[in-house]
Amino acid sequence: MAETSPLKVWLDRDGALLRLRLARPKANICDAAMIAALQAALDAHRGHAALRGVLLDAEGSHFSFGASVEEHLAERCAGMLASLHALILTMVEFPKPILVAVRGQCLGGGLEIAMGGGPIFATPDAQLGQPEMKLGVFAPAASCLLPWRVNQSAAEDLLWSGRSVSGTQAQAIGLVHALADDPEAAALAFFDEHLAPKSAAALACAVAAVRAPRVRELRERLAEVERLYLDTLMKTHDANEGLAAFLARRQPHWEHR
Repeated sequence: MAETSPLKVWLDRDGALLRLRLARPKANICDAAMIAALQAALDAHRGHAALRGVLLDAEGSHFSFGASVEEHLAERCAGMLASLHALILTMVEFPKPILVAVRGQCLGGGLEIAMGGGPIFATPDAQLGQPEMKLGVFAPAASCLLPWRVNQSAAEDLLWSGRSVSGTQAQAIGLVHALADDPEAAALAFFDEHLAPKSAAALACAVAAVRAPRVRELRERLAEVERLYLDTLMKTHDANEGLAAFLARRQPHWEHR
Protein backbone atom coordinates (compact mmCIF):
# COMPACT_ATOMS: atom_id res chain seq x y z
CA MET A 1 0.00 0.00 0.00
CA ALA A 2 1.35 3.43 -0.92
CA GLU A 3 2.25 5.69 1.97
CA THR A 4 -0.30 8.39 2.69
CA SER A 5 0.95 11.91 1.98
CA PRO A 6 1.89 13.85 5.13
CA LEU A 7 0.22 16.94 3.66
CA LYS A 8 -3.32 17.64 2.44
CA VAL A 9 -3.47 20.14 -0.42
CA TRP A 10 -6.54 21.69 -2.03
CA LEU A 11 -7.86 24.93 -3.49
CA ASP A 12 -10.60 26.79 -1.64
CA ARG A 13 -12.65 29.93 -2.25
CA ASP A 14 -13.07 29.25 -5.98
CA GLY A 15 -9.34 28.83 -6.45
CA ALA A 16 -8.37 32.01 -4.61
CA LEU A 17 -6.96 30.25 -1.53
CA LEU A 18 -4.44 27.41 -1.42
CA ARG A 19 -5.02 25.17 1.60
CA LEU A 20 -2.10 23.24 3.11
CA ARG A 21 -2.73 20.99 6.10
CA LEU A 22 -0.11 19.03 8.00
CA ALA A 23 -1.68 15.58 8.16
CA ARG A 24 0.30 13.37 10.52
CA PRO A 25 -1.28 14.01 13.92
CA LYS A 26 -0.75 14.15 16.74
CA ALA A 27 2.87 15.23 16.36
CA ASN A 28 2.84 16.42 12.71
CA ILE A 29 6.62 16.03 12.68
CA CYS A 30 8.29 18.23 10.07
CA ASP A 31 10.55 15.53 8.67
CA ALA A 32 12.02 15.15 5.18
CA ALA A 33 8.72 13.87 3.76
CA MET A 34 6.70 16.75 5.22
CA ILE A 35 9.24 19.34 4.06
CA ALA A 36 9.28 17.85 0.55
CA ALA A 37 5.47 17.82 0.38
CA LEU A 38 5.24 21.48 1.43
CA GLN A 39 7.93 22.45 -1.07
CA ALA A 40 6.18 20.58 -3.89
CA ALA A 41 2.79 22.12 -3.11
CA LEU A 42 4.13 25.67 -3.06
CA ASP A 43 6.15 25.13 -6.23
CA ALA A 44 3.11 23.69 -8.01
CA HIS A 45 0.89 26.68 -7.17
CA ARG A 46 3.39 29.54 -7.35
CA GLY A 47 2.25 30.53 -10.84
CA HIS A 48 -1.49 30.28 -10.14
CA ALA A 49 -2.51 33.75 -11.32
CA ALA A 50 -5.79 34.10 -9.41
CA LEU A 51 -4.36 32.96 -6.07
CA ARG A 52 -4.70 35.58 -3.32
CA GLY A 53 -3.33 33.62 -0.41
CA VAL A 54 -2.36 30.41 1.32
CA LEU A 55 -3.62 28.97 4.62
CA LEU A 56 -1.33 26.54 6.43
CA ASP A 57 -2.84 24.62 9.35
CA ALA A 58 -2.72 21.14 10.85
CA GLU A 59 -4.87 18.13 11.66
CA GLY A 60 -5.28 17.17 15.28
CA SER A 61 -4.76 19.09 18.50
CA HIS A 62 -1.20 20.24 17.78
CA PHE A 63 0.35 22.17 14.90
CA SER A 64 3.72 20.41 15.13
CA PHE A 65 6.07 19.01 17.76
CA GLY A 66 8.97 20.06 15.52
CA ALA A 67 11.51 18.53 13.18
CA SER A 68 12.70 14.92 13.23
CA VAL A 69 15.42 14.54 15.87
CA GLU A 70 16.78 11.51 13.99
CA GLU A 71 17.35 13.75 10.97
CA HIS A 72 19.37 16.13 13.18
CA LEU A 73 22.03 13.51 13.83
CA ALA A 74 25.49 14.37 12.50
CA GLU A 75 25.34 12.05 9.49
CA ARG A 76 21.97 13.40 8.29
CA CYS A 77 21.66 17.01 9.41
CA ALA A 78 23.29 18.65 6.37
CA GLY A 79 20.57 17.39 4.06
CA MET A 80 17.84 18.20 6.56
CA LEU A 81 19.01 21.79 7.02
CA ALA A 82 19.40 22.36 3.28
CA SER A 83 15.85 21.23 2.54
CA LEU A 84 14.27 23.04 5.50
CA HIS A 85 16.04 26.29 4.69
CA ALA A 86 15.11 26.00 1.01
CA LEU A 87 11.46 25.60 2.06
CA ILE A 88 11.59 28.62 4.35
CA LEU A 89 13.08 30.73 1.57
CA THR A 90 10.32 29.52 -0.76
CA MET A 91 7.72 30.55 1.83
CA VAL A 92 9.23 33.98 2.46
CA GLU A 93 9.53 34.57 -1.30
CA PHE A 94 6.08 33.19 -2.14
CA PRO A 95 4.20 35.82 -4.16
CA LYS A 96 1.00 35.70 -2.10
CA PRO A 97 0.44 36.02 1.68
CA ILE A 98 0.71 32.78 3.68
CA LEU A 99 -1.59 32.71 6.72
CA VAL A 100 -0.84 30.20 9.49
CA ALA A 101 -3.34 28.76 12.00
CA VAL A 102 -1.83 27.27 15.16
CA ARG A 103 -3.32 25.30 18.02
CA GLY A 104 -1.59 23.19 20.66
CA GLN A 105 2.17 22.84 20.41
CA CYS A 106 4.10 24.64 17.68
CA LEU A 107 7.72 23.90 18.44
CA GLY A 108 11.17 23.78 16.89
CA GLY A 109 11.10 23.23 13.15
CA GLY A 110 7.32 23.55 13.25
CA LEU A 111 7.59 27.11 14.52
CA GLU A 112 10.34 27.87 12.01
CA ILE A 113 8.00 26.82 9.20
CA ALA A 114 5.15 28.85 10.72
CA MET A 115 7.41 31.91 10.83
CA GLY A 116 8.25 31.40 7.16
CA GLY A 117 4.67 32.46 6.46
CA GLY A 118 2.89 35.69 7.28
CA PRO A 119 0.33 36.39 10.03
CA ILE A 120 0.00 33.64 12.65
CA PHE A 121 -3.44 33.05 14.17
CA ALA A 122 -3.29 31.01 17.39
CA THR A 123 -5.37 29.82 20.31
CA PRO A 124 -4.65 31.63 23.59
CA ASP A 125 -3.33 28.40 25.11
CA ALA A 126 -1.15 27.38 22.17
CA GLN A 127 2.49 26.74 23.04
CA LEU A 128 5.14 28.24 20.77
CA GLY A 129 8.86 27.78 21.30
CA GLN A 130 12.30 26.75 20.13
CA PRO A 131 13.41 24.00 22.56
CA GLU A 132 16.56 23.07 20.61
CA MET A 133 18.90 24.39 23.34
CA LYS A 134 17.59 21.69 25.67
CA LEU A 135 19.08 19.16 23.24
CA GLY A 136 22.47 20.87 23.06
CA VAL A 137 21.85 22.47 19.66
CA PHE A 138 20.39 25.76 18.42
CA ALA A 139 17.65 26.71 15.96
CA PRO A 140 19.34 28.02 12.79
CA ALA A 141 16.32 29.32 10.86
CA ALA A 142 14.64 30.70 13.98
CA SER A 143 17.84 32.61 14.77
CA CYS A 144 17.16 34.53 11.55
CA LEU A 145 13.35 34.67 11.65
CA LEU A 146 12.54 35.43 15.29
CA PRO A 147 14.30 38.83 15.40
CA TRP A 148 12.09 39.87 12.44
CA ARG A 149 8.97 38.93 14.34
CA VAL A 150 9.78 40.17 17.84
CA ASN A 151 12.34 42.48 19.40
CA GLN A 152 15.92 41.30 19.85
CA SER A 153 15.56 40.75 23.59
CA ALA A 154 12.47 38.56 23.21
CA ALA A 155 14.10 36.60 20.39
CA GLU A 156 17.20 35.93 22.48
CA ASP A 157 15.04 34.87 25.43
CA LEU A 158 13.25 32.19 23.39
CA LEU A 159 16.33 31.05 21.47
CA TRP A 160 18.68 30.80 24.45
CA SER A 161 16.28 29.52 27.12
CA GLY A 162 14.43 27.00 24.95
CA ARG A 163 11.23 27.87 26.80
CA SER A 164 7.79 28.04 25.25
CA VAL A 165 5.27 30.85 25.49
CA SER A 166 1.49 30.73 25.27
CA GLY A 167 -0.45 32.12 22.36
CA THR A 168 -1.41 35.06 24.57
CA GLN A 169 2.23 35.75 25.47
CA ALA A 170 3.27 35.28 21.84
CA GLN A 171 0.79 37.92 20.73
CA ALA A 172 2.10 40.35 23.34
CA ILE A 173 5.62 40.14 21.87
CA GLY A 174 4.42 40.28 18.26
CA LEU A 175 4.99 36.66 17.30
CA VAL A 176 1.26 35.96 16.90
CA HIS A 177 -0.98 38.28 14.87
CA ALA A 178 -4.36 37.38 16.41
CA LEU A 179 -5.85 35.09 19.05
CA ALA A 180 -8.93 32.95 18.47
CA ASP A 181 -10.48 29.81 19.90
CA ASP A 182 -10.73 28.64 16.27
CA PRO A 183 -7.62 29.99 14.52
CA GLU A 184 -8.53 28.37 11.19
CA ALA A 185 -11.86 30.20 11.14
CA ALA A 186 -10.14 33.44 12.14
CA ALA A 187 -7.59 33.08 9.34
CA LEU A 188 -10.35 32.34 6.82
CA ALA A 189 -12.29 35.39 8.00
CA PHE A 190 -9.15 37.51 7.57
CA PHE A 191 -8.67 36.14 4.07
CA ASP A 192 -12.29 36.69 3.08
CA GLU A 193 -12.34 40.29 4.32
CA HIS A 194 -8.86 41.54 3.55
CA LEU A 195 -7.30 39.43 0.77
CA ALA A 196 -10.00 37.83 -1.39
CA PRO A 197 -11.37 41.17 -2.67
CA LYS A 198 -7.91 42.37 -3.74
CA SER A 199 -6.17 42.13 -7.10
CA ALA A 200 -3.88 39.09 -7.14
CA ALA A 201 -1.40 41.05 -9.26
CA ALA A 202 -1.34 43.91 -6.76
CA LEU A 203 -0.92 41.49 -3.85
CA ALA A 204 2.09 39.88 -5.54
CA CYS A 205 3.72 43.28 -5.96
CA ALA A 206 2.90 44.27 -2.38
CA VAL A 207 4.44 41.07 -1.01
CA ALA A 208 7.59 41.56 -3.08
CA ALA A 209 7.87 45.22 -2.04
CA VAL A 210 7.69 44.41 1.66
CA ARG A 211 9.82 41.29 1.65
CA ALA A 212 12.51 41.75 -1.02
CA PRO A 213 15.15 43.27 1.31
CA ARG A 214 14.50 40.61 3.93
CA VAL A 215 14.74 37.82 1.36
CA ARG A 216 18.22 39.00 0.39
CA GLU A 217 19.26 39.21 4.03
CA LEU A 218 17.67 35.87 4.91
CA ARG A 219 19.49 34.06 2.12
CA GLU A 220 22.83 35.26 3.48
CA ARG A 221 21.95 34.67 7.13
CA LEU A 222 20.67 31.13 6.55
CA ALA A 223 23.95 30.24 4.84
CA GLU A 224 25.89 31.68 7.79
CA VAL A 225 23.97 29.85 10.51
CA GLU A 226 24.01 26.64 8.48
CA ARG A 227 27.82 26.76 8.36
CA LEU A 228 27.96 27.50 12.10
CA TYR A 229 25.68 24.55 12.81
CA LEU A 230 27.50 22.05 10.60
CA ASP A 231 31.12 23.16 10.91
CA THR A 232 31.21 24.10 14.60
CA LEU A 233 28.20 22.95 16.62
CA MET A 234 27.96 19.41 15.26
CA LYS A 235 31.65 18.84 16.01
CA THR A 236 31.04 19.40 19.72
CA HIS A 237 30.53 16.60 22.21
CA ASP A 238 27.47 18.21 23.75
CA ALA A 239 25.45 18.55 20.53
CA ASN A 240 25.85 14.88 19.75
CA GLU A 241 25.28 13.91 23.38
CA GLY A 242 22.10 15.98 23.63
CA LEU A 243 20.55 14.41 20.54
CA ALA A 244 21.57 10.90 21.59
CA ALA A 245 20.16 11.46 25.09
CA PHE A 246 16.83 12.64 23.70
CA LEU A 247 16.50 9.58 21.47
CA ALA A 248 17.47 7.31 24.38
CA ARG A 249 15.01 9.12 26.68
CA ARG A 250 17.65 9.95 29.26
CA GLN A 251 19.14 13.11 30.71
CA PRO A 252 22.13 14.48 28.78
CA HIS A 253 25.57 14.65 30.36
CA TRP A 254 27.16 17.93 29.30
CA GLU A 255 30.94 18.16 29.10
CA HIS A 256 30.83 21.77 27.86
CA ARG A 257 32.93 20.99 24.82
